[in-house]
Amino acid sequence: MNIRPIRYDHPDARKLDEEVQAEYAERYGEEDLTPMDAAHFDPPHGLYLIAYDTDGTPIASGGWRSQERSEEGYEDGDAEIKRMFVVRQARGRGLARRILAALEDSAREAGRVRMVMETGTEQPEAMALYTSSGYTPVPKFGLYRFEETSRCYAKSLKDAPPRP
Repeated sequence: MNIRPIRYDHPDARKLDEEVQAEYAERYGEEDLTPMDAAHFDPPHGLYLIAYDTDGTPIASGGWRSQERSEEGYEDGDAEIKRMFVVRQARGRGLARRILAALEDSAREAGRVRMVMETGTEQPEAMALYTSSGYTPVPKFGLYRFEETSRCYAKSLKDAPPRP
């Protein structure tokens, strides 16, 4: 397994994005409507990663993008996690945890002070991943901040040193 940075508009990223969107539609009845652009993930203001299986198949993804204080509830120095996803046949192998750790390290190195993410009640495995990784509930932010099913979490990036 190989994790590497890829632009969000790369064909492999688009393929995984189509799969995650289909899963959102299955769980919530619609795709995620959050505006996204490949440039949001360009270093040093973001990063998008894909994990590839040994045969070169893209099997997991995740990215972060810089956010600053806004009426949508973000704070200065936020790094927002987007498109964390593992294909069904590769789940349970620790891929999301490895991508999350790499994203946190990258955001910390870029000077971000808080990692934030939004998920929903129909993704209990996502909530379990984030809470077991040190994320705590915070006031809602982003496009879905007024939705009953939305759940938002954050983790300080100042408290932990980068992993070796």
